[in-house]
Amino acid sequence: VQLQASGGGLVQAGGFLRLPCAPSTRTFSNFAVGWFRQAPGAEREFVAAMRYSSGNPAYRNADSVKGRFTISRDNAKNSVYLQMNNLKPEDTAIYYCALTMGSPITGVLQRPGAYNYWGQGTLVTVSS
Repeated sequence: VQLQASGGGLVQAGGFLRLPCAPSTRTFSNFAVGWFRQAPGAEREFVAAMRYSSGNPAYRNADSVKGRFTISRDNAKNSVYLQMNNLKPEDTAIYYCALTMGSPITGVLQRPGAYNYWGQGTLVTVSS
């Protein structure tokens, strides 16, 4: 399975971006999808995840991502999206999409090690 996040770029604080990711698999229904990010010098951290059913998405709770970011997926198009609104300079990072088999519980979805496939990231830079 290959996947590639795109849509990154330079945006001013308060702006928005939409990151698409299109995994190359015919069995998209077998996977949950996640978004992670990694800022310079920091560890990769969970942002959001969604199971195939698209119900009850999981979001990072440690900061204000929840309420500003929205994960969605179009199973018919084999695509997943991360809509990011009201961006802040601390959102600056490389953003990655990833796939994991099945429908893990939320606690598992938040762990990078739970994911089987990773795409190359896309850089999001938010200027103040």
